[in-house]
Amino acid sequence: MAEGDESAPPTSEMAEPSLQRTLIKSIVSSSAAAAAEELVGRRVVVGGWVKTGREQGKGTFAFLELNDGSCLANLQVIVDAKVHPLSELVPTGTCVLVEGELKKPPEGTKQRIELRVDKVLALGPVDSKYPLPKTRLTLENLREVVHLRARTNTISAVARIRDELAYGTHTFFRKNGFRYVHTPIITTSDCEGAGEMFQVTTLFSLAEKTEKELKQNPPPSESEVEAAKVLVKEKGEAVAQLKSSKASKEEISASVAELTKAKENLSRLEERFKLKPGIPRKDDGGIAFENDFFKRQAFLTVSGQLQVETYACALGNVYTFGPTFRAENSHTSRHLAEFWMVEPEMAFANLQDDMNYAESYVKFLCQWLLDHCLEDMEFMVKNYDKTAIERLKLVASVPFEHISYTKAVQLLKNVTDKEFENKVEWGIDLASEHERYLTEVIFKKPVIVYNYPKGIKAFYMRLNDDQKTVAAMDVLVPKVGELIGGSQREERIDVLKSRILESGLPLEPYEWYLDLRRYGTVKHCGFGLGFERMIMFATGLDNIRDVIPFPRYPGKADL
Repeated sequence: MAEGDESAPPTSEMAEPSLQRTLIKSIVSSSAAAAAEELVGRRVVVGGWVKTGREQGKGTFAFLELNDGSCLANLQVIVDAKVHPLSELVPTGTCVLVEGELKKPPEGTKQRIELRVDKVLALGPVDSKYPLPKTRLTLENLREVVHLRARTNTISAVARIRDELAYGTHTFFRKNGFRYVHTPIITTSDCEGAGEMFQVTTLFSLAEKTEKELKQNPPPSESEVEAAKVLVKEKGEAVAQLKSSKASKEEISASVAELTKAKENLSRLEERFKLKPGIPRKDDGGIAFENDFFKRQAFLTVSGQLQVETYACALGNVYTFGPTFRAENSHTSRHLAEFWMVEPEMAFANLQDDMNYAESYVKFLCQWLLDHCLEDMEFMVKNYDKTAIERLKLVASVPFEHISYTKAVQLLKNVTDKEFENKVEWGIDLASEHERYLTEVIFKKPVIVYNYPKGIKAFYMRLNDDQKTVAAMDVLVPKVGELIGGSQREERIDVLKSRILESGLPLEPYEWYLDLRRYGTVKHCGFGLGFERMIMFATGLDNIRDVIPFPRYPGKADL
Protein backbone atom coordinates (compact mmCIF):
# COMPACT_ATOMS: atom_id res chain seq x y z
CA MET A 1 0.00 0.00 0.00
CA ALA A 2 1.45 3.36 -1.03
CA GLU A 3 2.36 5.85 1.66
CA GLY A 4 -0.45 8.32 2.22
CA ASP A 5 -3.01 6.04 0.58
CA GLU A 6 -6.39 7.47 1.58
CA SER A 7 -7.96 4.01 1.46
CA ALA A 8 -5.83 2.79 4.39
CA PRO A 9 -7.81 2.40 7.63
CA PRO A 10 -7.08 4.79 10.49
CA THR A 11 -4.55 3.48 12.98
CA SER A 12 -7.19 3.39 15.74
CA GLU A 13 -9.27 0.88 13.73
CA MET A 14 -6.44 -1.61 13.28
CA ALA A 15 -6.39 -4.69 15.52
CA GLU A 16 -3.61 -5.01 18.06
CA PRO A 17 -1.03 -7.71 17.28
CA SER A 18 -1.47 -11.05 19.02
CA LEU A 19 0.20 -11.31 22.41
CA GLN A 20 1.03 -15.03 21.95
CA ARG A 21 0.73 -15.72 25.68
CA THR A 22 2.40 -18.86 27.03
CA LEU A 23 0.44 -20.83 29.63
CA ILE A 24 2.21 -21.30 32.94
CA LYS A 25 1.27 -24.99 32.82
CA SER A 26 3.48 -25.50 29.78
CA ILE A 27 6.41 -23.95 31.66
CA VAL A 28 6.13 -25.63 35.05
CA SER A 29 4.27 -28.85 34.24
CA SER A 30 7.40 -30.98 33.97
CA SER A 31 9.41 -31.49 37.12
CA ALA A 32 12.26 -33.05 35.22
CA ALA A 33 15.43 -31.01 35.35
CA ALA A 34 16.24 -31.88 31.72
CA ALA A 35 12.90 -30.46 30.53
CA ALA A 36 13.47 -27.26 32.48
CA GLU A 37 16.95 -26.93 30.97
CA GLU A 38 15.43 -26.94 27.48
CA LEU A 39 13.29 -23.90 28.37
CA VAL A 40 16.17 -21.80 29.72
CA GLY A 41 16.86 -18.82 27.49
CA ARG A 42 13.42 -18.82 25.84
CA ARG A 43 11.52 -15.52 25.64
CA VAL A 44 7.86 -15.75 26.65
CA VAL A 45 4.84 -13.59 27.42
CA VAL A 46 3.01 -14.68 30.56
CA GLY A 47 -0.20 -13.32 32.08
CA GLY A 48 -1.73 -14.09 35.44
CA TRP A 49 -2.71 -12.95 38.91
CA VAL A 50 -0.26 -12.36 41.73
CA LYS A 51 -0.69 -14.91 44.51
CA THR A 52 2.06 -13.38 46.63
CA GLY A 53 4.53 -10.61 45.96
CA ARG A 54 7.41 -9.24 47.96
CA GLU A 55 10.04 -6.60 47.41
CA GLN A 56 13.63 -7.65 47.98
CA GLY A 57 17.09 -6.13 47.88
CA LYS A 58 15.95 -2.95 49.59
CA GLY A 59 13.35 -2.36 46.93
CA THR A 60 15.56 -3.01 43.93
CA PHE A 61 13.55 -6.00 42.69
CA ALA A 62 10.49 -8.10 43.52
CA PHE A 63 9.49 -11.75 43.52
CA LEU A 64 5.99 -12.50 42.23
CA GLU A 65 4.23 -15.85 42.49
CA LEU A 66 2.09 -15.76 39.36
CA ASN A 67 -0.85 -18.06 38.55
CA ASP A 68 -2.95 -18.02 35.38
CA GLY A 69 -5.37 -20.82 36.25
CA SER A 70 -3.93 -23.29 33.75
CA CYS A 71 -2.55 -25.40 36.59
CA LEU A 72 -2.16 -25.43 40.35
CA ALA A 73 1.50 -24.43 40.34
CA ASN A 74 2.73 -20.83 40.26
CA LEU A 75 5.55 -19.39 38.20
CA GLN A 76 8.15 -17.36 40.04
CA VAL A 77 8.61 -14.02 38.31
CA ILE A 78 11.40 -11.55 39.05
CA VAL A 79 10.97 -7.85 38.18
CA ASP A 80 13.59 -5.13 38.66
CA ALA A 81 12.50 -1.75 39.95
CA LYS A 82 13.86 -0.10 36.81
CA VAL A 83 11.38 -2.12 34.72
CA HIS A 84 8.25 -1.06 36.63
CA PRO A 85 7.31 0.48 40.01
CA LEU A 86 7.29 -2.53 42.34
CA SER A 87 4.57 -1.23 44.65
CA GLU A 88 2.06 -1.61 41.78
CA LEU A 89 3.01 -5.24 41.16
CA VAL A 90 3.30 -6.93 44.57
CA PRO A 91 -0.25 -6.67 46.02
CA THR A 92 -2.09 -10.01 46.06
CA GLY A 93 -4.69 -10.11 43.28
CA THR A 94 -2.87 -7.80 40.88
CA CYS A 95 -3.15 -8.90 37.26
CA VAL A 96 -0.03 -8.60 35.12
CA LEU A 97 1.01 -9.38 31.57
CA VAL A 98 4.77 -9.55 31.37
CA GLU A 99 7.47 -10.46 28.90
CA GLY A 100 10.89 -11.79 29.67
CA GLU A 101 13.40 -14.61 29.52
CA LEU A 102 13.19 -17.95 31.31
CA LYS A 103 16.18 -18.46 33.57
CA LYS A 104 17.57 -21.21 35.74
CA PRO A 105 17.28 -20.24 39.44
CA PRO A 106 20.25 -20.33 41.78
CA GLU A 107 21.22 -23.71 43.24
CA GLY A 108 19.29 -24.73 46.33
CA THR A 109 15.95 -23.17 45.39
CA LYS A 110 12.87 -25.33 44.90
CA GLN A 111 12.02 -23.82 41.52
CA ARG A 112 13.52 -25.40 38.44
CA ILE A 113 12.82 -22.36 36.30
CA GLU A 114 11.81 -18.73 36.75
CA LEU A 115 11.00 -15.73 34.58
CA ARG A 116 13.19 -12.63 34.51
CA VAL A 117 10.92 -9.79 33.33
CA ASP A 118 12.15 -6.97 31.12
CA LYS A 119 8.71 -5.64 30.01
CA VAL A 120 5.42 -5.13 31.82
CA LEU A 121 2.91 -5.12 28.97
CA ALA A 122 -0.28 -4.64 30.98
CA LEU A 123 -1.29 -4.12 34.59
CA GLY A 124 -4.61 -4.70 36.33
CA PRO A 125 -4.24 -3.04 39.73
CA VAL A 126 -6.09 -4.18 42.85
CA ASP A 127 -7.31 -1.94 45.63
CA SER A 128 -6.93 -2.49 49.37
CA LYS A 129 -10.43 -4.02 49.73
CA TYR A 130 -9.53 -7.17 47.78
CA PRO A 131 -11.48 -9.88 49.67
CA LEU A 132 -9.08 -12.78 49.06
CA PRO A 133 -6.15 -12.37 51.43
CA LYS A 134 -3.06 -14.56 51.49
CA THR A 135 -4.48 -16.33 54.52
CA ARG A 136 -6.82 -19.22 53.81
CA LEU A 137 -10.57 -18.57 53.82
CA THR A 138 -13.13 -21.25 54.61
CA LEU A 139 -15.16 -22.65 51.73
CA GLU A 140 -18.26 -21.26 53.40
CA ASN A 141 -16.77 -17.75 53.38
CA LEU A 142 -15.78 -18.12 49.75
CA ARG A 143 -19.43 -18.66 48.80
CA GLU A 144 -19.99 -15.01 49.71
CA VAL A 145 -17.54 -13.93 46.98
CA VAL A 146 -18.59 -16.43 44.34
CA HIS A 147 -17.44 -14.09 41.56
CA LEU A 148 -13.83 -14.18 42.82
CA ARG A 149 -13.48 -17.56 44.48
CA ALA A 150 -12.18 -19.27 41.33
CA ARG A 151 -8.87 -17.47 41.99
CA THR A 152 -8.27 -19.64 45.07
CA ASN A 153 -6.33 -22.88 44.85
CA THR A 154 -9.25 -25.02 45.97
CA ILE A 155 -11.93 -23.69 43.64
CA SER A 156 -9.57 -23.48 40.65
CA ALA A 157 -8.57 -27.11 41.28
CA VAL A 158 -12.25 -28.10 41.47
CA ALA A 159 -12.88 -26.24 38.21
CA ARG A 160 -10.14 -28.17 36.42
CA ILE A 161 -11.34 -31.47 37.89
CA ARG A 162 -14.89 -30.63 36.80
CA ASP A 163 -13.66 -29.77 33.31
CA GLU A 164 -11.74 -33.04 33.03
CA LEU A 165 -14.77 -35.04 34.20
CA ALA A 166 -16.91 -33.31 31.56
CA TYR A 167 -14.34 -34.00 28.84
CA GLY A 168 -13.98 -37.57 30.09
CA THR A 169 -17.77 -37.97 29.92
CA HIS A 170 -17.93 -36.93 26.28
CA THR A 171 -14.91 -39.09 25.50
CA PHE A 172 -16.44 -42.20 27.09
CA PHE A 173 -19.74 -41.91 25.24
CA ARG A 174 -18.06 -41.03 21.96
CA LYS A 175 -15.84 -44.12 22.25
CA ASN A 176 -18.91 -46.27 22.91
CA GLY A 177 -20.92 -45.07 19.93
CA PHE A 178 -23.33 -42.70 21.71
CA ARG A 179 -24.74 -39.53 20.14
CA TYR A 180 -24.98 -36.32 22.20
CA VAL A 181 -28.51 -34.87 22.23
CA HIS A 182 -29.53 -31.46 23.62
CA THR A 183 -32.80 -31.88 25.49
CA PRO A 184 -35.05 -28.93 26.41
CA ILE A 185 -34.58 -26.94 29.59
CA ILE A 186 -38.22 -25.81 29.39
CA THR A 187 -40.64 -28.73 29.60
CA THR A 188 -44.31 -29.55 30.14
CA SER A 189 -43.57 -33.02 31.57
CA ASP A 190 -42.78 -33.90 35.17
CA CYS A 191 -40.28 -36.74 34.82
CA GLU A 192 -40.03 -37.55 38.51
CA GLY A 193 -43.69 -37.03 39.38
CA ALA A 194 -42.69 -35.18 42.54
CA GLY A 195 -44.09 -31.81 41.53
CA GLU A 196 -41.12 -29.87 42.94
CA MET A 197 -40.55 -27.89 39.76
CA PHE A 198 -39.79 -24.28 38.94
CA GLN A 199 -42.57 -22.79 36.84
CA VAL A 200 -41.75 -20.88 33.66
CA THR A 201 -44.32 -18.14 33.10
CA THR A 202 -44.79 -14.65 31.73
CA LEU A 203 -48.10 -14.15 33.57
CA PHE A 204 -46.53 -12.06 36.33
CA SER A 205 -44.81 -9.67 33.94
CA LEU A 206 -48.00 -9.59 31.86
CA ALA A 207 -50.00 -8.67 34.98
CA GLU A 208 -47.54 -5.91 35.90
CA LYS A 209 -47.67 -4.56 32.35
CA THR A 210 -51.48 -4.61 32.38
CA GLU A 211 -51.71 -2.83 35.74
CA LYS A 212 -49.30 -0.14 34.57
CA GLU A 213 -51.24 0.27 31.34
CA LEU A 214 -54.58 0.55 33.17
CA LYS A 215 -53.19 3.26 35.46
CA GLN A 216 -51.79 5.31 32.59
CA ASN A 217 -54.73 4.71 30.26
CA PRO A 218 -57.90 3.65 32.13
CA PRO A 219 -60.20 1.19 30.33
CA PRO A 220 -63.39 2.45 28.62
CA SER A 221 -66.67 2.45 30.47
CA GLU A 222 -69.53 0.17 29.55
CA SER A 223 -71.43 3.12 28.09
CA GLU A 224 -68.49 3.96 25.79
CA VAL A 225 -68.46 0.38 24.49
CA GLU A 226 -72.23 0.48 23.94
CA ALA A 227 -71.91 3.78 22.08
CA ALA A 228 -69.27 2.25 19.81
CA LYS A 229 -71.60 -0.67 19.10
CA VAL A 230 -74.40 1.74 18.16
CA LEU A 231 -72.02 3.56 15.81
CA VAL A 232 -71.05 0.29 14.10
CA LYS A 233 -74.73 -0.53 13.65
CA GLU A 234 -75.41 2.89 12.17
CA LYS A 235 -72.44 2.68 9.78
CA GLY A 236 -73.57 -0.79 8.72
CA GLU A 237 -77.08 0.41 8.00
CA ALA A 238 -75.65 3.34 6.00
CA VAL A 239 -73.65 0.94 3.80
CA ALA A 240 -76.73 -1.23 3.26
CA GLN A 241 -78.84 1.78 2.31
CA LEU A 242 -76.26 3.02 -0.22
CA LYS A 243 -76.06 -0.42 -1.81
CA SER A 244 -79.86 -0.74 -2.04
CA SER A 245 -80.15 2.71 -3.62
CA LYS A 246 -77.43 1.77 -6.12
CA ALA A 247 -75.20 4.64 -5.06
CA SER A 248 -71.90 5.26 -6.83
CA LYS A 249 -68.93 2.96 -6.21
CA GLU A 250 -67.00 5.82 -4.62
CA GLU A 251 -69.80 6.56 -2.11
CA ILE A 252 -70.14 2.91 -1.11
CA SER A 253 -66.34 2.52 -0.71
CA ALA A 254 -66.15 5.60 1.52
CA SER A 255 -69.04 4.31 3.66
CA VAL A 256 -67.43 0.84 3.95
CA ALA A 257 -64.19 2.48 5.07
CA GLU A 258 -66.07 4.33 7.82
CA LEU A 259 -67.71 1.05 8.89
CA THR A 260 -64.35 -0.73 9.00
CA LYS A 261 -62.87 2.06 11.10
CA ALA A 262 -65.83 1.90 13.53
CA LYS A 263 -65.46 -1.90 13.85
CA GLU A 264 -61.73 -1.62 14.57
CA ASN A 265 -62.41 1.02 17.22
CA LEU A 266 -65.05 -1.21 18.83
CA SER A 267 -62.66 -4.17 18.84
CA ARG A 268 -60.00 -2.12 20.63
CA LEU A 269 -62.50 -0.81 23.16
CA GLU A 270 -63.87 -4.31 23.88
CA GLU A 271 -60.35 -5.70 24.29
CA ARG A 272 -59.39 -2.95 26.73
CA PHE A 273 -62.75 -3.26 28.54
CA LYS A 274 -61.88 -6.91 29.32
CA LEU A 275 -58.53 -5.98 30.86
CA LYS A 276 -58.43 -6.70 34.56
CA PRO A 277 -55.57 -6.22 37.04
CA GLY A 278 -53.76 -9.27 38.42
CA ILE A 279 -53.11 -12.76 37.06
CA PRO A 280 -55.74 -13.79 34.45
CA ARG A 281 -58.09 -16.42 35.83
CA LYS A 282 -60.78 -18.77 34.60
CA ASP A 283 -64.42 -18.64 35.70
CA ASP A 284 -63.70 -21.31 38.34
CA GLY A 285 -60.89 -19.22 39.83
CA GLY A 286 -58.05 -21.28 38.35
CA ILE A 287 -55.18 -19.59 36.55
CA ALA A 288 -55.85 -19.11 32.83
CA PHE A 289 -52.65 -20.57 31.44
CA GLU A 290 -53.98 -20.16 27.91
CA ASN A 291 -52.91 -16.54 28.33
CA ASP A 292 -49.35 -17.58 29.18
CA PHE A 293 -46.43 -17.59 26.74
CA PHE A 294 -46.68 -21.30 25.89
CA LYS A 295 -50.51 -21.39 26.25
CA ARG A 296 -50.08 -24.06 28.97
CA GLN A 297 -48.13 -24.71 32.16
CA ALA A 298 -44.39 -25.02 31.61
CA PHE A 299 -41.50 -25.77 33.96
CA LEU A 300 -37.72 -25.95 34.20
CA THR A 301 -36.76 -29.55 33.61
CA VAL A 302 -35.92 -31.96 36.43
CA SER A 303 -34.46 -34.43 33.92
CA GLY A 304 -33.83 -34.76 30.20
CA GLN A 305 -34.53 -38.48 30.32
CA LEU A 306 -38.04 -38.62 28.86
CA GLN A 307 -37.10 -36.39 25.94
CA VAL A 308 -33.83 -38.18 25.18
CA GLU A 309 -35.75 -41.47 25.04
CA THR A 310 -37.33 -40.19 21.82
CA TYR A 311 -33.87 -40.09 20.23
CA ALA A 312 -32.86 -43.46 21.69
CA CYS A 313 -35.90 -44.85 19.86
CA ALA A 314 -34.49 -43.51 16.60
CA LEU A 315 -30.68 -43.26 16.85
CA GLY A 316 -29.96 -46.10 19.28
CA ASN A 317 -27.50 -45.09 21.99
CA VAL A 318 -27.67 -41.42 22.99
CA TYR A 319 -26.98 -39.22 25.99
CA THR A 320 -27.79 -35.79 27.31
CA PHE A 321 -25.62 -33.69 29.61
CA GLY A 322 -27.10 -30.48 30.89
CA PRO A 323 -28.59 -28.46 33.74
CA THR A 324 -31.62 -29.67 35.68
CA PHE A 325 -33.69 -27.95 38.36
CA ARG A 326 -35.54 -28.84 41.57
CA ALA A 327 -37.65 -26.39 43.57
CA GLU A 328 -36.95 -28.33 46.75
CA ASN A 329 -36.62 -26.13 49.83
CA SER A 330 -33.62 -28.04 51.13
CA HIS A 331 -30.54 -26.59 52.82
CA THR A 332 -28.53 -29.81 53.09
CA SER A 333 -24.97 -30.19 51.85
CA ARG A 334 -26.18 -32.58 49.11
CA HIS A 335 -28.90 -30.51 47.43
CA LEU A 336 -28.92 -27.70 44.88
CA ALA A 337 -31.76 -25.98 43.05
CA GLU A 338 -29.73 -26.10 39.81
CA PHE A 339 -27.37 -28.95 39.04
CA TRP A 340 -26.07 -30.98 36.10
CA MET A 341 -27.03 -34.48 35.04
CA VAL A 342 -25.47 -36.97 32.63
CA GLU A 343 -28.24 -39.17 31.22
CA PRO A 344 -27.46 -41.87 28.65
CA GLU A 345 -30.22 -43.94 27.07
CA MET A 346 -29.65 -47.24 25.26
CA ALA A 347 -31.99 -48.94 22.77
CA PHE A 348 -32.19 -52.75 22.49
CA ALA A 349 -30.86 -53.01 26.04
CA ASN A 350 -32.06 -54.36 29.39
CA LEU A 351 -31.24 -53.83 33.07
CA GLN A 352 -28.04 -55.88 32.89
CA ASP A 353 -26.80 -53.72 30.01
CA ASP A 354 -27.70 -50.65 32.06
CA MET A 355 -25.62 -51.82 35.01
CA ASN A 356 -22.69 -52.73 32.76
CA TYR A 357 -22.62 -49.31 31.10
CA ALA A 358 -22.93 -47.50 34.43
CA GLU A 359 -20.05 -49.44 35.95
CA SER A 360 -17.84 -48.91 32.90
CA TYR A 361 -18.60 -45.18 32.86
CA VAL A 362 -17.76 -44.61 36.53
CA LYS A 363 -14.55 -46.64 36.19
CA PHE A 364 -13.60 -44.63 33.10
CA LEU A 365 -14.09 -41.30 34.88
CA CYS A 366 -11.98 -42.38 37.86
CA GLN A 367 -9.13 -43.51 35.63
CA TRP A 368 -9.47 -40.35 33.54
CA LEU A 369 -8.80 -38.16 36.58
CA LEU A 370 -5.83 -40.27 37.59
CA ASP A 371 -4.39 -39.90 34.09
CA HIS A 372 -5.22 -36.25 33.40
CA CYS A 373 -5.67 -34.39 36.68
CA LEU A 374 -3.25 -35.91 39.16
CA GLU A 375 -1.75 -32.62 40.39
CA ASP A 376 -5.15 -31.26 41.39
CA MET A 377 -6.13 -34.58 42.95
CA GLU A 378 -2.92 -34.54 45.01
CA PHE A 379 -3.92 -31.08 46.24
CA MET A 380 -7.26 -32.50 47.37
CA VAL A 381 -5.51 -35.35 49.17
CA LYS A 382 -3.20 -32.92 50.96
CA ASN A 383 -5.90 -30.46 52.00
CA TYR A 384 -9.27 -32.22 52.17
CA ASP A 385 -9.39 -35.99 51.85
CA LYS A 386 -6.33 -38.20 52.31
CA THR A 387 -8.13 -41.15 50.70
CA ALA A 388 -9.32 -39.39 47.52
CA ILE A 389 -6.73 -40.88 45.15
CA GLU A 390 -6.92 -44.30 46.82
CA ARG A 391 -10.69 -44.22 46.31
CA LEU A 392 -10.33 -43.40 42.60
CA LYS A 393 -7.83 -46.24 42.16
CA LEU A 394 -10.12 -48.66 43.99
CA VAL A 395 -13.20 -47.81 41.94
CA ALA A 396 -11.26 -47.82 38.68
CA SER A 397 -9.79 -51.26 39.26
CA VAL A 398 -12.20 -53.53 41.16
CA PRO A 399 -15.42 -55.17 39.91
CA PHE A 400 -18.55 -53.65 41.47
CA GLU A 401 -20.70 -55.83 43.74
CA HIS A 402 -24.17 -56.56 42.33
CA ILE A 403 -26.96 -57.37 44.82
CA SER A 404 -30.74 -57.17 44.79
CA TYR A 405 -32.59 -54.66 46.93
CA THR A 406 -34.06 -57.55 48.94
CA LYS A 407 -30.57 -58.90 49.64
CA ALA A 408 -29.33 -55.42 50.61
CA VAL A 409 -32.17 -55.05 53.12
CA GLN A 410 -31.36 -58.46 54.62
CA LEU A 411 -27.69 -57.54 55.01
CA LEU A 412 -28.54 -54.24 56.67
CA LYS A 413 -31.07 -55.87 59.01
CA ASN A 414 -28.34 -58.23 60.19
CA VAL A 415 -26.03 -55.35 61.17
CA THR A 416 -25.32 -55.41 64.91
CA ASP A 417 -22.35 -53.06 65.26
CA LYS A 418 -24.28 -49.94 64.26
CA GLU A 419 -27.72 -48.52 64.98
CA PHE A 420 -29.14 -46.73 61.95
CA GLU A 421 -31.11 -43.52 62.36
CA ASN A 422 -33.56 -44.78 59.71
CA LYS A 423 -35.10 -48.18 60.43
CA VAL A 424 -34.34 -50.82 57.82
CA GLU A 425 -37.31 -52.70 56.41
CA TRP A 426 -38.38 -53.91 52.98
CA GLY A 427 -40.07 -51.12 51.04
CA ILE A 428 -38.07 -48.16 52.34
CA ASP A 429 -35.96 -45.94 50.12
CA LEU A 430 -32.43 -46.65 51.32
CA ALA A 431 -30.95 -43.65 53.11
CA SER A 432 -27.41 -42.37 52.62
CA GLU A 433 -26.30 -44.04 55.85
CA HIS A 434 -27.50 -47.41 54.51
CA GLU A 435 -25.87 -46.91 51.13
CA ARG A 436 -22.53 -45.89 52.62
CA TYR A 437 -22.56 -48.80 55.07
CA LEU A 438 -22.98 -51.22 52.18
CA THR A 439 -20.08 -49.71 50.24
CA GLU A 440 -17.72 -48.69 53.03
CA VAL A 441 -18.20 -51.43 55.63
CA ILE A 442 -19.83 -54.56 54.19
CA PHE A 443 -18.31 -54.73 50.71
CA LYS A 444 -15.58 -52.04 50.89
CA LYS A 445 -16.13 -51.20 47.22
CA PRO A 446 -18.86 -49.86 44.93
CA VAL A 447 -22.18 -51.70 44.99
CA ILE A 448 -24.99 -51.84 42.45
CA VAL A 449 -28.38 -52.51 44.03
CA TYR A 450 -31.15 -53.59 41.65
CA ASN A 451 -34.86 -54.58 41.59
CA TYR A 452 -36.32 -51.94 43.92
CA PRO A 453 -39.92 -51.89 45.22
CA LYS A 454 -42.18 -50.25 42.65
CA GLY A 455 -43.73 -47.98 45.29
CA ILE A 456 -40.54 -45.93 45.72
CA LYS A 457 -39.59 -45.66 42.05
CA ALA A 458 -40.83 -43.65 39.05
CA PHE A 459 -43.67 -44.71 36.75
CA TYR A 460 -41.46 -45.28 33.70
CA MET A 461 -39.42 -48.11 35.27
CA ARG A 462 -40.24 -51.59 33.94
CA LEU A 463 -42.48 -53.66 36.19
CA ASN A 464 -40.96 -57.04 37.06
CA ASP A 465 -42.90 -60.31 36.85
CA ASP A 466 -43.38 -60.37 40.64
CA GLN A 467 -45.54 -57.23 40.28
CA LYS A 468 -43.81 -55.85 43.40
CA THR A 469 -40.48 -54.63 42.07
CA VAL A 470 -39.22 -52.72 39.07
CA ALA A 471 -36.10 -53.20 36.96
CA ALA A 472 -34.29 -50.30 38.60
CA MET A 473 -30.70 -50.02 39.79
CA ASP A 474 -28.58 -47.61 41.82
CA VAL A 475 -24.79 -47.39 41.79
CA LEU A 476 -23.53 -46.76 45.33
CA VAL A 477 -19.99 -45.59 46.02
CA PRO A 478 -17.95 -44.86 49.17
CA LYS A 479 -18.07 -41.31 50.55
CA VAL A 480 -21.23 -40.29 48.65
CA GLY A 481 -23.65 -43.21 48.59
CA GLU A 482 -25.91 -43.09 45.53
CA LEU A 483 -24.02 -41.80 42.51
CA ILE A 484 -26.18 -43.17 39.69
CA GLY A 485 -29.84 -44.11 39.42
CA GLY A 486 -31.20 -45.94 36.42
CA SER A 487 -33.63 -48.51 35.09
CA GLN A 488 -34.95 -50.48 32.21
CA ARG A 489 -37.85 -48.44 30.84
CA GLU A 490 -41.38 -49.81 30.60
CA GLU A 491 -41.90 -50.65 26.90
CA ARG A 492 -45.41 -52.18 27.27
CA ILE A 493 -48.02 -49.49 26.62
CA ASP A 494 -50.78 -51.02 28.74
CA VAL A 495 -48.50 -51.43 31.75
CA LEU A 496 -47.08 -47.93 31.30
CA LYS A 497 -50.58 -46.40 31.23
CA SER A 498 -51.45 -48.16 34.46
CA ARG A 499 -48.24 -47.01 36.12
CA ILE A 500 -48.84 -43.36 35.13
CA LEU A 501 -52.34 -43.45 36.59
CA GLU A 502 -51.15 -45.25 39.73
CA SER A 503 -48.67 -42.41 40.25
CA GLY A 504 -51.54 -39.91 40.26
CA LEU A 505 -50.50 -38.33 36.99
CA PRO A 506 -52.79 -37.46 34.04
CA LEU A 507 -52.29 -39.33 30.78
CA GLU A 508 -52.66 -36.33 28.46
CA PRO A 509 -49.21 -34.75 29.03
CA TYR A 510 -47.59 -38.15 28.39
CA GLU A 511 -49.40 -39.09 25.18
CA TRP A 512 -46.24 -38.34 23.21
CA TYR A 513 -44.32 -40.66 25.58
CA LEU A 514 -46.91 -43.38 25.02
CA ASP A 515 -46.49 -42.91 21.27
CA LEU A 516 -42.97 -44.33 21.61
CA ARG A 517 -44.69 -47.56 22.72
CA ARG A 518 -47.45 -47.36 20.08
CA TYR A 519 -45.12 -46.93 17.14
CA GLY A 520 -42.31 -49.47 17.15
CA THR A 521 -41.76 -50.05 20.84
CA VAL A 522 -38.32 -51.27 21.86
CA LYS A 523 -36.69 -52.49 25.05
CA HIS A 524 -34.46 -49.71 26.28
CA CYS A 525 -32.79 -48.50 29.43
CA GLY A 526 -30.82 -45.61 30.84
CA PHE A 527 -29.44 -43.95 33.92
CA GLY A 528 -28.63 -40.57 35.39
CA LEU A 529 -25.41 -39.50 37.07
CA GLY A 530 -25.49 -36.41 39.24
CA PHE A 531 -22.42 -34.60 37.94
CA GLU A 532 -21.82 -32.63 41.14
CA ARG A 533 -22.04 -35.82 43.18
CA MET A 534 -19.33 -37.31 40.98
CA ILE A 535 -17.12 -34.31 41.71
CA MET A 536 -17.81 -34.64 45.45
CA PHE A 537 -16.91 -38.31 45.26
CA ALA A 538 -13.67 -37.54 43.42
CA THR A 539 -12.48 -34.57 45.49
CA GLY A 540 -13.72 -35.55 48.93
CA LEU A 541 -15.36 -32.15 49.42
CA ASP A 542 -18.39 -32.40 51.69
CA ASN A 543 -20.64 -29.64 50.38
CA ILE A 544 -22.15 -29.72 46.91
CA ARG A 545 -22.16 -25.92 46.83
CA ASP A 546 -18.37 -25.97 46.49
CA VAL A 547 -18.21 -28.16 43.38
CA ILE A 548 -20.41 -26.08 41.05
CA PRO A 549 -19.23 -22.67 39.75
CA PHE A 550 -22.38 -20.74 40.68
CA PRO A 551 -24.44 -22.54 43.33
CA ARG A 552 -28.19 -21.97 43.47
CA TYR A 553 -30.03 -22.99 46.62
CA PRO A 554 -32.90 -21.57 48.72
CA GLY A 555 -32.28 -17.86 49.21
CA LYS A 556 -29.17 -17.79 47.04
CA ALA A 557 -28.83 -17.05 43.33
CA ASP A 558 -25.82 -14.73 43.05
CA LEU A 559 -24.80 -13.42 39.62
